[in-house]
Amino acid sequence: MASTDTPAVKDGHDLAGVEAGLDALDTVHTGRTPLRTTLTQKVVPPLTAVVLVLAVWQALVSFGVVDDPSKLPSPSDVWGELRTAWLQGTLLDYIWTSVSRGLLGFLLALAIGTPLGLLVARVRFVRAAIGPILSGLQSLPSVAWVPPAVIWLGLNNSMMYAVILLGAVPSIANGLVSGVDQVPPLYLRAGRTLGATGLKGTWHIVMPAALPGYLAGLKQGWAFAWRSLMAAEIIASSPDLGVGLGQLLENGRNTSSMSMVFLAILLILIVGIAIDLLIFSPLERRVLRSRGLLVKS
Repeated sequence: MASTDTPAVKDGHDLAGVEAGLDALDTVHTGRTPLRTTLTQKVVPPLTAVVLVLAVWQALVSFGVVDDPSKLPSPSDVWGELRTAWLQGTLLDYIWTSVSRGLLGFLLALAIGTPLGLLVARVRFVRAAIGPILSGLQSLPSVAWVPPAVIWLGLNNSMMYAVILLGAVPSIANGLVSGVDQVPPLYLRAGRTLGATGLKGTWHIVMPAALPGYLAGLKQGWAFAWRSLMAAEIIASSPDLGVGLGQLLENGRNTSSMSMVFLAILLILIVGIAIDLLIFSPLERRVLRSRGLLVKS
C-alpha cells in the first residue's frame, strides 16, 4: 500500500500547523478579569499616589515648612471649602458651567478642524499657504487671544468659544495632517484600484488609516480647549457669564482665600483627568485593539 506522506502532503500539514500556531497567538482571551486583578492593577496605584500626595501635603503644613500658613492651606481646609460649596448648591454649577462650555467649544473645533486638516493634508497649495500658520497658532499661548476676543465680541459666551476655537482647531488639524502623512501609499493605491476615490476614498481609506494620529490630535485639542477656557474665565469676568472653575480660581485670588484657590485647581485637574479617562482613553484602546496593538484583558 502506497504511503500518503508525500512531500506535498507533508508541506500541507506543516503549513496547517504554522497557521494553527499563529491563530493561537492571535487568540484573544475574552474572559472577565478577576476583581482582585482589577483592583491591584487599576485602582490601588492611583489611590496610593493620592494618599502619598495628601500625606506629603499634610506634613508640609503640620511641620511648618511654609513660613506663612495662609499660603498653603491644609487638606482639611480645602475639604471644608468643598463641603461648603456642596451644601450651598454651587459646586456642581461651577463644574457644569465650565464643562458645558469646554465640550461645546471642543465639538465646534472638531467640526472646523477636521475638514481643515483634510484640506491641508490633501492639497499641496493649501498646505504651503496654511500649514505654517497652523503650526504657529498651535505654539501661540491661548491666553494671548483673550484680550482681542473681549474687544471684538465683548464679555459673553461667544468670546469664550472663540478663544477655545483658536486654541483647539490648530491642534486637531495638525494631528489629522500628521495622521494622513503616515498613511502608507500602498493603501491609497489599493483604494484607487478598488474605486475608492474622492470623498469615498477619504472616508473609507484615508480617515481609518490616519485614525491614530487624528486621535492624538483630538486629545491635544481637548487639552488646548480646556486650558484656553480656563484662561478666558480667569481674565474675563462678568455676572452674565456665571461662575466657572476659572472664575472660582480668580475669586479665590481676589479674596486671598487659598483654600478656594486650591479647590479650583483640584477641580480643574479632576475634570481634565475625568474627560481623558471617560472619552479619550476608551477610544484609544479601541483603536489600538482594532489594529492588534492591544490585547483585551
